Amino acid sequence: MIKTNRLYLKEALETDIASIMEMERHKDNTDFVWKGSYEQHKSEIEAEDILLLVIKQNEYDETVGFALIETDNKSEIFELRRIVISRKGKGYGREVMEALFKFAFEELGMNRFWLDVYPDNHIGIKLYESVGMRREGVLRQNYKSERGYLDQIIYSMLKSEYFHN
Repeated sequence: MIKTNRLYLKEALETDIASIMEMERHKDNTDFVWKGSYEQHKSEIEAEDILLLVIKQNEYDETVGFALIETDNKSEIFELRRIVISRKGKGYGREVMEALFKFAFEELGMNRFWLDVYPDNHIGIKLYESVGMRREGVLRQNYKSERGYLDQIIYSMLKSEYFHN
């Protein structure tokens, strides 16, 4: 479990899958995150190199978001595959990002933290840039969705950048 000033990030259980799927399909999130099936989320919970975290206001409170992480220990890479905050405008996204940086670099000893974001996710892009992530480039029309072919912007932070900030 990861604890911040206001939040708890806990490993998801199978009983959390319904709320995760609901957040993925919410109108404020659906255009910006990939939507998994029950079976896909269950396999994420069971996988050794994937961490599906639920974000709660306190240890037992309702879920206010989730994060999906994939790690590559050989290459020391931490990929934030998805982050969804259902209670917007409260600074939870920043708080979670800072906690995940600390977890990735200080606890797991990773060298690289990265994610991709769609160009029209202006709130996400503003957050990632404000926490010190660097824009690396664009994977043009890299993902086909219901909205058509979408670009994906790559953002990252290296361990050396984290420790020098």
